[in-house]
Amino acid sequence: MNRPARRNAWIATTVAAVALAAVAVLIVRRSGEEAASAGEAEMETMPGMAGMEMDPEAGTIRLTADQVRTFGVTFATVERRPIERTIRAVGVVDFDETRMAYVAPKFGGFIERLYIDFTGQPVSRGQPLLEIYSPELVSAQEELLLARRLAERVGASGVEGVAAGSTDLLESARRRLRYWDISEAQIERLLASGEVRKTLTLHAPVAGIVMEKNVFEGQAVRAGDNLYMVADLSRVWIEAELFESDAGIVHAGMPATIEVAAYPGRTFSGTVEYVYPTLEERTRSMKARISLVNPGGRLKPGMYATVRLDRQLGEAVAIPRSAVLQTGEAAIAFVDIGGGRLVPRELTLGLAGGEFVEVLDGVEPGDRVVTSAQFLLDSESNLAEVMRAMMAQMGLSDVGGMEMEGMEGMGGMDGMDPDPARPAPDTGAMRGMEMPRREE
Repeated sequence: MNRPARRNAWIATTVAAVALAAVAVLIVRRSGEEAASAGEAEMETMPGMAGMEMDPEAGTIRLTADQVRTFGVTFATVERRPIERTIRAVGVVDFDETRMAYVAPKFGGFIERLYIDFTGQPVSRGQPLLEIYSPELVSAQEELLLARRLAERVGASGVEGVAAGSTDLLESARRRLRYWDISEAQIERLLASGEVRKTLTLHAPVAGIVMEKNVFEGQAVRAGDNLYMVADLSRVWIEAELFESDAGIVHAGMPATIEVAAYPGRTFSGTVEYVYPTLEERTRSMKARISLVNPGGRLKPGMYATVRLDRQLGEAVAIPRSAVLQTGEAAIAFVDIGGGRLVPRELTLGLAGGEFVEVLDGVEPGDRVVTSAQFLLDSESNLAEVMRAMMAQMGLSDVGGMEMEGMEGMGGMDGMDPDPARPAPDTGAMRGMEMPRREE
């Protein structure tokens, strides 16, 4: 083939390649537009979505009456209502510290006899506990009798101040015995008999149960030794453990209901007497002290108890708990805006009580909110957002502007070489060449 023929063949090949590239671009663009149209149609009838329609408003979905029945969607109306908060806590029965007493003599001596000789024995106020011999006590009795005799002898004396001095001495001896917790009745018996007793009896200061016994017959005791601990169990305390989130709700004076496993089906009523001012750092809990009557001593210190506290929080804008969908980052509710359209609203929640939760922002009284099937609606709403974003990206892609790269090597196609004396066409200029768009 001569030189002119080879040149003409090279030009024809180049034109054919450009035409093929243009046809390929048109085919790709047409396929993309058809795929976008098919995607829009498929979104409306996607399997599993039961024909849900996407509203132009972000995240809004539309349901027909049949779909509402199929999905089991129910509604509730937002309204102002009283909110009651019920707090449940665990507690332990404990002694009422104001009704506990130790028996500790104020003088030393030796135990001659025990009337209360085992732990757990009930005692009444003033009941004899033990007899004790004390040299100090014997000396004090002798001083009392001596002062009484002296007062009788000099009582009629005409010397100024003698009679008054003897009276003061007698009163001082009586006061010394009273300071040692010797009862007035015992002092009068001593004065009436005129005889010093070897032992004196110590009595129970309060009624209750002997919870500690640290004394035996014949034991030597010192002044201040704790011999008995007596606790009155007619009233007890419950030390309840409360969560940190309840710290602002519980206060002194609140009524409390107590249940224990020992008496199933029976409740005891008490009152919060004190809320401790500090929290346990390890458990992040706080304590509240509940005082209650203990009829028959049924509640035993150490028992576990279940405590229920009820608090009226006043009126507030509230919705059912079932209407709130926790997404992990926010709380939302689906609000009916009419025409079968449901839109998600982000909520600012307040205190929760019972079946309702306070809403500070997000909905208003009179709004209708979805109370069931929220997870299904949320998934459909999120899927609608994703598909809408995909459609937007497909609509913005410019397949017509695709660069026709890699065509530089077409010059040597089929072994046909261009005329070395003639410059080759500038194929780089074809890269920015735009093919005509399809007319809509």
